[in-house]
Amino acid sequence: MHPLREDLSVSDESQRPSRPRGPVDASRIPRYCGPETFARLPRLDEVDGAAVAVLGIPFDSGVSYRPGARFGPGHVRASSKLLRPYNPALDVSPFAVHQVADAGDLAVNPFDIVEALGTVEAEITRLRGAGSKVLTLGGDHTLALPILRAVAADQGPVAVLHFDAHLDTWDTYFGAPFTHGTPFRRASEEGLIDLERSMHIGIRGPLYGEEDLTADGVLGFQVIRSDDYENDGLNSVIERMRRRLAGPDGAGGPVYVSVDIDVLDPAHAPGTGTPEAGGMTSRELLNTIRALVGVEVVGADVVEVAPPYDHAELTGIAAAHVAYELLSVLARNVAA
Repeated sequence: MHPLREDLSVSDESQRPSRPRGPVDASRIPRYCGPETFARLPRLDEVDGAAVAVLGIPFDSGVSYRPGARFGPGHVRASSKLLRPYNPALDVSPFAVHQVADAGDLAVNPFDIVEALGTVEAEITRLRGAGSKVLTLGGDHTLALPILRAVAADQGPVAVLHFDAHLDTWDTYFGAPFTHGTPFRRASEEGLIDLERSMHIGIRGPLYGEEDLTADGVLGFQVIRSDDYENDGLNSVIERMRRRLAGPDGAGGPVYVSVDIDVLDPAHAPGTGTPEAGGMTSRELLNTIRALVGVEVVGADVVEVAPPYDHAELTGIAAAHVAYELLSVLARNVAA
């Protein structure tokens, strides 16, 4: 059989391996060939089940400035072809510890945001009910709200660790309550967020007014600014993050990680809808995510990749590596 077809075809249930199926072997099949899945992993329908499902949601009807994030999932997948199976920074092979599979893209209504949110919530609920944690590739940040609804339905309120240039706790845009700038206000109002353990990291740029920060604190968030990496250093940021996620009693609990790629400086991620100067480097973001080993991460997303504004795959590659580090953290937490 042709090696590509041999690697990809597992039609007989009895022949499926008991150990996790990993990516296509790059020493046998060039990286520019093979399946159009994240990291060239098997599709969800090719395995018996997955501990982690990578789900694309091509939706950007909630954006307030530059559109294009609906093309993000495919762009991140294309940029993930160079990922390799062993992560030396965390000393883990994230696809060998447990089964990771690509769940494909979820079709949502681009003309009806409320219907789209319901579709997303139902699909995340279905995947979690089948035993999978879900890593979502967006899409715009509106998606965080229905995902949190699904997660909190069985976890209760969760700490939200939110990497972003923006707070995303504004009330409305043009009177609309569901946009990419409002998901965490709605989530807090709906009781989905642990008010004593949630945090934004990477915040910078102008606000509408000082009251934005005041309201944000009431909604349950502490803030680490992008400048804190320069002024205080990476280790200080990580210590503050870990302390916040542990909570007042130090007991910790479930954490949902939401990464808006515009947390990175436009030099590292130009392909996004609302870029802000003065952001984090890719290295700072990846090292911060690696520090989540031992934290009870119950789900994650990487959103706001807008390929029409990307060049040389800078943003896609950064987002693919962020997703890879999140998968590595989940694997390390299982292997520990």
